[in-house]
Amino acid sequence: MIDPNAAALRDRLRWRLIAAATTPGSAAGEIDPALVGTYLRGLVADGADALAVLAHTGRGPYLDPATRGEIIRQAVDTGVPVVVGVGGRPGETQAAVADQAVQAAELEAAGLLVFPVEDDAVAHHEALWRASGLPMLAFDLYLRPYPADALAALLAHPGVAGVKVARLNDAIACQEALAAAYRADRLAVTGEDRMFGPSLLWGAQAALVGLAAAAVPVTAAVLRAFADKQYDEFVVASAQLDRLASATFTDPMEGYVQRMLWIATHEGRIPPRYAVDPYGPALPAEDRERVLRMVRSR
Repeated sequence: MIDPNAAALRDRLRWRLIAAATTPGSAAGEIDPALVGTYLRGLVADGADALAVLAHTGRGPYLDPATRGEIIRQAVDTGVPVVVGVGGRPGETQAAVADQAVQAAELEAAGLLVFPVEDDAVAHHEALWRASGLPMLAFDLYLRPYPADALAALLAHPGVAGVKVARLNDAIACQEALAAAYRADRLAVTGEDRMFGPSLLWGAQAALVGLAAAAVPVTAAVLRAFADKQYDEFVVASAQLDRLASATFTDPMEGYVQRMLWIATHEGRIPPRYAVDPYGPALPAEDRERVLRMVRSR
């Protein structure tokens, strides 16, 4: 049985684009809260219905509690639902993740995106639920995917509103996870930047993607067209988004955060000094021009 608060978040996010925002910062890790707020408001103005902050795209696992708090405040101030990423740091304790969840609740976030864990996932989600009272999205991430039985158990938890599926290039696993969400009456959320259009055809009813860290209009167009059954528009928009995804979500895959920051700078969202991902891999010098050439060709 789903808790009423989780059911409310499930229904609130259905057919919504949740932008997985980056965290604008300098090479030294400096973050300007006012700039973060301007950036997040721009995503909302361009078509994001909700925001996911401090998730994988936002490098949440690397940020200290004070910085996390500033970012959550700026996101909540936009007025749209805010989902906060919690966990994801190697070696962290459950108590530390619970503290992150409590902080999100105190700052009036709408819910949590819970990074996957290797041990008892249900117990982990239960601890966060008891600590914060915030409904949760489970996270079926390609770097640490849940076995089918573990995901089914998670989706039976009363505080779990849905699951973000991000299996990268495993179409069968994506389809099975989306089907599991349906069976549990939870929200099936696509996190499939490289299988965005197909994942909607397979049953996703919301999107939480890193592509919307910058290219919001084209990402939103795909979801809107599908939700409105405008299938001719969906095909055209999906092909356009696929071209962008092929330029940004490619090897080295962790470089996608820096690539989205380049696009955000190109779009005027973030000054170049604050468009640096200090946590990702080094990218070839020509990578930036390759990405922006694709953006300019749209």
